[in-house]
Amino acid sequence: MPVAAVGDTTTSAVTVTEETIEAYADLSGDHNPIHEDDGYASETMFGGRIAHGMLSAAPVSAALADLPGDIVYLSQDLTFENPVFPGDTVTARVEVTEELGGDRLRVETVAETDETVVSGEAVVLSVPHES
Repeated sequence: MPVAAVGDTTTSAVTVTEETIEAYADLSGDHNPIHEDDGYASETMFGGRIAHGMLSAAPVSAALADLPGDIVYLSQDLTFENPVFPGDTVTARVEVTEELGGDRLRVETVAETDETVVSGEAVVLSVPHES
């Protein structure tokens, strides 16, 4: 089976809803009122509820999983550039940019709505898929 290589790209998208924000809060234990309380969030610099940063980055993980081979996350650097609001669709694009040796690859990662919301770089292990 093939493994990921320099130049490989994949994408993944998710539409963020109030329900996905609430589910993520329950799963993660992060109940910051900027994510869950309309009244509180409306008084912040964002003017309303926003998705958790890691929820905004979730499509990156899904896109990485679509690369050839079995992908194991080793590290991820992220920059949160803009908020994600309920109703936004976040589309992630990943591109393998460098072979690091030992089946390790450097991958450029970006997630966007109508603007970049999360950018960064991951290091993954890519090994042949065992059947």
